[in-house]
This record gives sequence, C-alpha cells and structure tokens, in this order.
Amino acid sequence: MSETESGAADAVSTSAYSSPAKSLGDPGITPLSPSHIVKDSDADDAVEQLFLVVVAIDFGTTSSGYAYSFTKEPECIHVMRRWEGGDPGVSNQKTPTTILLTPERKFHSFGYAARDFYHDLDPTESKHWLYFEKFKMKLHTTGNLTMETDLTAANGKKVKALEIFAYALQFFKEQALKELSDQGGSDFENTEVRWVITVPAIWKQPAKQFMRQAAYKAGMASPENPEQLIIALEPEAASIYCRKLRLHQMIDLSSRAPVNGYSPSDTIGTGFTQAKEHVRRNRQSRTFLVENVIGEIWSELEEGDRYIVVDSGGGTVDMTVHQIRLPEGHLKELYKATGGPYGSLGVDYEFEKLLCKIFGEDFIEQFKIKRPAAWVDLMIAFESRKRAAAPDRTNPLNITLPFSFIDYYKKFRGHSVEHALRKSNVDFVKWSSQGMLRMSPDAMNALFKPTIDQIIQHLSDVFDKPEVTNVKFLFLVGGFAESPLLQQAVQSAFGSRCRVIIPQDVGLTILKGAVLFGLDPAVIKVRRSPLTYGVGVLNRFVEGKHPPEKLLIKDGTRWCTDVFDKFISADQSVALGETVTRSYTPAKPSQLVIVINIYSSEQDNVSFITESGVKKCGTLRLDLTGTDASVPSRREIKTLMQFGDTEIKAMAIDVATSKSVKVGIDFLNY
Repeated sequence: MSETESGAADAVSTSAYSSPAKSLGDPGITPLSPSHIVKDSDADDAVEQLFLVVVAIDFGTTSSGYAYSFTKEPECIHVMRRWEGGDPGVSNQKTPTTILLTPERKFHSFGYAARDFYHDLDPTESKHWLYFEKFKMKLHTTGNLTMETDLTAANGKKVKALEIFAYALQFFKEQALKELSDQGGSDFENTEVRWVITVPAIWKQPAKQFMRQAAYKAGMASPENPEQLIIALEPEAASIYCRKLRLHQMIDLSSRAPVNGYSPSDTIGTGFTQAKEHVRRNRQSRTFLVENVIGEIWSELEEGDRYIVVDSGGGTVDMTVHQIRLPEGHLKELYKATGGPYGSLGVDYEFEKLLCKIFGEDFIEQFKIKRPAAWVDLMIAFESRKRAAAPDRTNPLNITLPFSFIDYYKKFRGHSVEHALRKSNVDFVKWSSQGMLRMSPDAMNALFKPTIDQIIQHLSDVFDKPEVTNVKFLFLVGGFAESPLLQQAVQSAFGSRCRVIIPQDVGLTILKGAVLFGLDPAVIKVRRSPLTYGVGVLNRFVEGKHPPEKLLIKDGTRWCTDVFDKFISADQSVALGETVTRSYTPAKPSQLVIVINIYSSEQDNVSFITESGVKKCGTLRLDLTGTDASVPSRREIKTLMQFGDTEIKAMAIDVATSKSVKVGIDFLNY
C-alpha cells in the first residue's frame, strides 16, 4: 500500500457521505499499515487441561449417537449405551434422528422412543403431535438461514428450527451426563465436559454457527465460555480416526491378495459380513481401544502423501483431500471440502417417486398427511430392505405395506392395491399374496443409481483438480458407505487410481474421530478458508483506479468509500491459530467511537463492500471516549482476525490506551 493511500489521518465527517457507504453505516477508518501475519500457537494450551471428559455427538440426518473418552485415558473411546427399541437388521449403536413434541409444543421424546410413541398414537390423536425427522438437511438447503428459520412437522405445523435443534442437543447432553454420572457413582457436572458436535464440512458458515447457537440454547456451553464446545467437520473427524486403523480394522476393496483369508471377489460381501460379526462381538463392551501408535496403513504414507476422505451419510456426501505432514503426522487440508446433497436419503426419494408412479402422487400426498405414522412405518420397512441391496443379489426384496395403506388406498381409489400394481406398467415390482411389494434386485438397484451416479461424478470432478493428483488412498466412511452398491461403484471407478479403504465400523468412524479431535484439536494444522474476509475502509481516491461514484470530497481531501480491505482470500491456506493483523486510524481525529465492520464473500477478488455477494458478518465497536489529551493525533487501531479454527474470531485494540473489543464472526444476525 503506497504512502498516499495509507497516510490518511485527515478529518472526514462520517455524516456527509455522498456514496452508498451511508446506507451501510460504514465507519471512517483508513488503513495505516500493510498486513502482517503472526503465528499464535501457544494461546490455547492453557485452556486444554480443564476438561475431565470429551463427549462427541454425531448429529446425523438419519441417525445420531454420542461417544466419549476421559482425558486421563484417551486411548479408550466409549460408545454410548444401547438404545431402547431398535430395528431388526439395523445396528442400534445410534438412534434415529427423530424428535416428538407434544400438542403443546413441549419436548416429549427423541430417537426410537419418539418414533415408537408417535407410531402407537391413534390417527385422530397423532395429527396433533409434532413429529420431525431428517430435519438436519434444512440447514444445508436453506439459502438465507437465520435464527427465525422454521421446520415443518409431519402434520404440517411449523416450529423454529433453533428450538428443535436445541431440544435434540439437550437430549444428548442429558443422556451423556446421566451415563457419566452412573458410571462414576456421583453427579457429573456439565462444566467438566468438552463437547464436540460434528457438521458436514460443505455446510456454509451460517449453518455451522447455527449449530453452535443451538448448543448454547441447550446449555452445553455459553458465549462466555465458547472453548467448551468444538464444532468439528465430519470428514476431518473421519480422517483423524482413519490414521489409527490397524489392518484387521478395515476392508481394503482394492487388495488383490486375500484379506482375512477371502479373495477380493468375496471381500465386498463376505469380508464385510465377517467384519460386522467381529464388530458385533465387540459391541458387548462398547469400548474401543485406539492404539497410540499410527496404524499400518498410515505407516505406509510418506511426507506429502495425499488421501481423500469421502464421508457419505444420510443427507450429504462430503469430500476432503488431506496431505500428511511428518514427523508428527499432522494433517493439511489440500483442497477445500466439496460435496452435496447426495446422501442415502436420495434413495428414499426415489422410492417415494416409485410409489407415486404406481399409486398416484395425489394419493401419496394425502396418505402422508392423513396417516403420518403409517407413512413413517412404511419408510422403516423400506430402510431395512434398502440395506439388503447388493450388486450380486438375485432374490427379490419384499417390502411390507402397512394395513392402513392398503385400506386407505381402497377408500381413496375404489379399487385394490393389487389392481394398481397390475395397471401401473411398472416392471420389476409385483404384489405378493402375503400383502407385500416384491421388488426385483434390479428395481432396487435402480433406486440407488441416481444418487450413486452423482457421488461418482462429483468424485471424478475432484480427482480432475490439479491439487488432487497422486492420491494414495480413498477412505469411504459414513453410514451410506455400508452399502455394497456404493462400495462397488467407488471401487470400479477409482480402484485403479488409489486404494479404496473402508473402516469396519464405518457408521461410527466419524463419532470416534470426533472424540479424538476433541482430545487434541491441534491435530489439523492447516485448513482452507471457505470465504474471503475483510473490513470496510476509506482510501485516498486514485483517479482512474477508483469508480467516480465512490468519490467523497471532504475538507479538500478526496476519499474513496466502501473499499473492501482484505484480510484473507477464499481457498487460501491458513494455519491453526494464524492471526492476520491490520492497523487503521480514524479518518477524523476527533471521532469518539470507532466502528469496524467485517465482511465476507465467496469470491476471492473483492474490491468494494457494495459488490453482490458481500455480506456483513461482524462489527467491532471501540469506544474512544474518556481518554486523556496525550493520545497521539494519529491513533493506531490494531485489528486482528484469527483463522484456522472451524470458527473465526476478531479483535480491535486501541494501541494508545490498550482498550480492546472482541467479536465472533456472526453469519445469522446481519
């Protein structure tokens, strides 16, 4: 920055703006110095030791769970108690992400308990109760998420999303504290717990912040003590866990040699069955020992090696590319997280479309509204059959239709379900005399195809990026990774480029990794900034460089308003705890209040805060009143932004008086 631009301490009246800056309420500050970067790595060390236990919550779209580890024995990860209820053929280490409120909108139950209670209600009663499922996707799909965003219950009634998320987190908080108290024999205090909540890496910043606000509302942590809660990124958590894997804890889809005595052609099916058996036997203890050593797979990695973690869950698929940094084995994020709404929910939508094709969209819509509990029942029946789909399956899959579906259809249409199937021309789906939909394996596989195709296409795009050459491993994790159809598709598309590896307890990978992350948050050393950040300033007006409509003349000085002074660019690498500092001075020496507005944008080259896509996300307000006359005429206001964590903090300091203000970046309230 040249002298002419930065040496501006002339008087500028903030009230006489002739540009859009007035409507933005922009402050009269002007840059003093070019930026410099400070590495501040010791700042957090003092805080680390206060917690007795780390509890991680994997808040999933379809199912959720928690796990914990005592900081004194970090090699033991305990997965929560078994849930009451549970479905045949589905592991109950997690519980469905479903929540039930009473007709008075008070919390009633969560998980299997919520689902079963709702299901047992009489249809005339059930329409007054508020039942929510798969609601996490709303945070991904809402463009302008705010604290006021609503969720719609199965009966069509609306409730604030923040309340529902807070109820769910409060449920987990109480469950975990109760389990810890029972185990320890005395009451366990919330202050002794460091909480970790996992979110998809591809979520935009408002959604990540929304989770933090919901956790504050649930009483897990508070704005005064934000360190008690870490928002962890799902694929990062998976990555941390995969580092610890031993050979017997994973299935290598690409290995040509037999794994555990099975040849590769058996591996996908049989290896998985055997692995599941191994996991089932270990489940009795619910305690997983994580070895302090680095796993064998990891020991094959060398400095600079790259690997991809593909986290495929119910709602989203998230991909992150990491690079290994030796000697400590720290991770560096090479390519910013990408992905999209390609989770296993897509398969459910395809099934719903198939039902609409057979029975008519008007009927399905009415049935969902009039018999919400029976619709939930039908989707549960589909879920367990969905898990039985496999590439080499030859026998059909039967899906039981609830009696009320058959009954309601007859009333609605005047003819039977069987008649509808005969008339529908949908091949591969037949009616069996036991009152079931009988789907051929091809029909079931066709339901998976659109979602799996999107995942493969997206992965191909990632592999084509220049930063993503020479990838050694692809770790496939998340609940949807249990699907042999997805495993086979990923292996056949990318098996020649890298080794495709699946941890055995693939549905719990993120949960365990999140515990490890909570025990050592500094393990991820370098991230990519998802956004460009900067502040709004005044600069000296430069003819030919600045647009004429930004010109502001005051007391003979020509200013350019609305300038975006950049701290960091989107997709730039930032180290953990890295601080970027800028110095500003009041444009008018007599100013008594300094207001520094912070802005963000998804674009990396931003010149003005008035450009489209630039959003205000923070305000630092520094009071300069009450200072003595010896303060220099050119006051220096230092502004710091700390990056590299999953959340960002900003601070302004009046150098002359050491007064300072702090603020967290806020994407929900501006």
